[in-house]
Amino acid sequence: MLGVAMAAAAMAAQADTYKMTTEIAPGVATPDTLETSIGTLKLNDGFPTEETQATVWDNLDRSRALQAYLLAIPIVNQAGMRDSLLRFGPVNKTNVIWENLVDARTVELTANDNTIYNFIWLDTKNGPMVIEIPPKVLGSFNDFWYRWVADVGITGADKGAGGKYLILPPGYTGDVPDGYTVVRPATYGLWTFFRAFLVDGKTEPGVQGVKDHLKIYPLAEKDNPTPATLVNASGIPSNFVMPTDYSFWELLNTVIQEEPPEGSDPTTLGLFASIGIEKGKPFAPDERMEAILTDAANIGAVTARALALDIRGRDPFFYPDSKSSWRLPFFGGYSFQSQPGVSNLDGAVFYYMFATGVTPAMEAKMVGQGSQYPWTALDADGNPFDGGKTYRLTLPKDVPVKDFWSVIVYDVQTRSMLQTDQVRPSVSSQDTDLQVNADGSVDIYFGPTAPEGKESNWVQTIPGKGWFTLLRLYGPLEPWFDKSWRPGEITIVK
Repeated sequence: MLGVAMAAAAMAAQADTYKMTTEIAPGVATPDTLETSIGTLKLNDGFPTEETQATVWDNLDRSRALQAYLLAIPIVNQAGMRDSLLRFGPVNKTNVIWENLVDARTVELTANDNTIYNFIWLDTKNGPMVIEIPPKVLGSFNDFWYRWVADVGITGADKGAGGKYLILPPGYTGDVPDGYTVVRPATYGLWTFFRAFLVDGKTEPGVQGVKDHLKIYPLAEKDNPTPATLVNASGIPSNFVMPTDYSFWELLNTVIQEEPPEGSDPTTLGLFASIGIEKGKPFAPDERMEAILTDAANIGAVTARALALDIRGRDPFFYPDSKSSWRLPFFGGYSFQSQPGVSNLDGAVFYYMFATGVTPAMEAKMVGQGSQYPWTALDADGNPFDGGKTYRLTLPKDVPVKDFWSVIVYDVQTRSMLQTDQVRPSVSSQDTDLQVNADGSVDIYFGPTAPEGKESNWVQTIPGKGWFTLLRLYGPLEPWFDKSWRPGEITIVK
């Protein structure tokens, strides 16, 4: 009865004209009934009914949860990395090194099997830390929000000669001694990664260089520095990939509780707070909110995969004016901005869902230095790869690299090396048995069985399982950047 009375009163008020009555501009008032994508919304002269309020609150929480999930992917990716590294040893001491290279038993986002990986987690809550980087390596520091902080090694301040890097905590105001490259991340947690290189196809020289030179210690112990503890992860089944289900939120909350808010921004932290994740407060969603967060995690994971595997538009492609399927690893640059001060949201979601390690060296034009990473999840006809079919990739002669190139196949589900009978699902210019065509080009085959006589140029795939591939160019040369050389499209072998 009250609703009827209010409606009648509203109609009467609209029918009457008062001394101060003016014409209301179009679009100011909201109709009492609206048909929307979330159902029929009802109001009494602009005041939403209780039923409509419940509907829009649910919609608001769902939309905020989805956006929070997509924005949190970099943070949770890092949290998953830290948790995985802790299984090998404590922070500020342990270097997880793949002395015999990564193989498919390591579930790690788009890892390579051509260089010697070194993963270290640093934490400056108890004060500044020093890390002595070995010579002849290539790597970076990424903070807990997964932003690039600084490079080390060949593209870093030490220029490949090795050097001492001093990591200061957020807000540090103490003395800063001379003799160090100073790094000031916005978070306490800091992932340090670098790659050492093979020498004449052997890992031993690169590994020995790390053992001889790598040190990790508090600045307070600079007069008695200790070597890092190296743990060899080669051949050990291990997971370095974050979860994408409800536990995603629990990892995010852990990081928010640990890190200073100054490392992020008020809008992002406000979005997290709106779904119950806020520094200094318990994360304790009720049954309704837990259901919303579970749903948002499922939708978010699928959204991230869609953005990564078959994104809209041509801007994310190396050759946007053609039908080529070769994709950029970064669009919007390593800082993921469509223009200065404007975030490229899709670019960030794609990258952090599928990769680890952010550095300008992977994106900037650095002729003869760094690396480039064209990749594709689609064949020449724009279709996803079918593990039951055979495909061919032709690399024209004179692949423009100073160092080497490699092609590695990854599992769409794990975004990690495809686990088959092959220890390493790859073909590389470092392979001593690589077959080169008479014209200098190289044909690489993908399929469940190798074409006769092409076993050394073949990567095994699995019927019923999707895959994608990444072409790595180490020390890329000018023909890559000016696009006078380009890889062939991947075609089905009839």
